[in-house]
Amino acid sequence: MFIQTEATPNPATLKFLPGRIVLSQGTMDFRKSEDTGASPLAEKLFEVEGVEGIFFGHDFISVTKGDAEWQHIKPAVLGAIMEHFMSGAPVTRDEMGEESDEEFFEEGDETTVGTIKELIETRVRPAVAQDGGDITFRGFRDGVVYLSMRGACSGCPSSTATLKHGIQNLLRHFVPEVEEVRAM
Repeated sequence: MFIQTEATPNPATLKFLPGRIVLSQGTMDFRKSEDTGASPLAEKLFEVEGVEGIFFGHDFISVTKGDAEWQHIKPAVLGAIMEHFMSGAPVTRDEMGEESDEEFFEEGDETTVGTIKELIETRVRPAVAQDGGDITFRGFRDGVVYLSMRGACSGCPSSTATLKHGIQNLLRHFVPEVEEVRAM
């Protein structure tokens, strides 16, 4: 098994491409080792000293480090991923990926929200996934779009610029009702 790695805009996060499906649907984000109950793979990765965050996408795993250097922890992360996939164990215990947080928006904004969600799904998420992260719609109220940033996007130095200059400008161009975009 050959696992490729790619740098992300967040220097603390590396994207690992195992050459197979990681999650068939949705995404999963783990910010603490205590939250890994849904995934044996996440549990293994948090055992690597220096790992502080894990994100699963469709065909990639993003790993965020703390103060450790990549040259010291990358071999252990590669080993944990390879061992897991070679064992045939499931990535998740329940095969569910998306967060259960409910979306919020005012009654009557369904059309606007539909347009916002379509733009995020077709234009934003594919680009962000290439960088090892994910952005999902959480809500729309009083002209403000609320998004959840995960994986490499969470804590990335350039995430504010991406959010304000990229996503906000895109949404404002196509949806005049959008005044601002904020991360949750």
